[in-house]
Amino acid sequence: MTRLKSDDISGITSQLKAYDEDLIAKTGYNLRQIACHAAGLTEITRAEMAAIRVVVVPISWGQGVIEGFGEATAGILKHLGFDACVTGQTDISGLTEACETKADIIFLSDDNDFVALNTRNRQYVHNAQATGKGFAAGLDLMTGGLAQQPVLVLGCGAVGRSASLSLLHYGATVSIYDINSRYSREFVSTLSGYDPGRVTVEPDFNKALAGHSLIVDATNAAEIIRAEDISPQTFIVAPGMPMGLSDGALNKVTDRLLHDPLQIGVATMAMAVAKQLRELR
Repeated sequence: MTRLKSDDISGITSQLKAYDEDLIAKTGYNLRQIACHAAGLTEITRAEMAAIRVVVVPISWGQGVIEGFGEATAGILKHLGFDACVTGQTDISGLTEACETKADIIFLSDDNDFVALNTRNRQYVHNAQATGKGFAAGLDLMTGGLAQQPVLVLGCGAVGRSASLSLLHYGATVSIYDINSRYSREFVSTLSGYDPGRVTVEPDFNKALAGHSLIVDATNAAEIIRAEDISPQTFIVAPGMPMGLSDGALNKVTDRLLHDPLQIGVATMAMAVAKQLRELR
């Protein structure tokens, strides 16, 4: 995962109500509903969510705890309706504390991974996969459905691959561009069960942008999408950090753009595990 900075997540918790209002204006759905759509979870009640104990454990290994990360994660989970908190201890002591409080889901993040552990059946959900699914779901809702629509995915890392699979699930045709085309070719070669004509590898970045109005920016490159790449038909979801739009592009597509550093990914992780817990009953 891209390591966030404390400035990236500052103020998330206090702005969640406004964030939900922005999502509703753009997609017709709030964060909880988008995450449910991404996870394939039918509407979950507040009572059901409140009965799920979610604990965030700060990890100090490597480069250390990102200031405010645990609190922002727990704030998102509380906003969704889960019984969520951050442990007072870190690392192994924090994990022990989470188990002692009978956590159903444990969130853990270090320099390389960010996962939600399902303590009831020892499954887990990875943030990269959840983020790709969450933003693909957001694009599906924002556009009124992606069936037979061409979508360009920029970046073929874990988030881009997950988004591509979700886009195919929603019925889109998917074009993938990565600066290292070998990654795209290798990924496409692993796909089975899909019409080969629905997935293509784009060799030229500028031509790919010019030929698509629906875009998933799953890179971590800044200002690669310019104002001249934006038309009135352009819709972009941008899970990558930093966001790949120039200031000029951002000004032209603001009301048709989904981007956040943490919210959609965390919400989708939680809803995916909530689905697993529901299936255990």
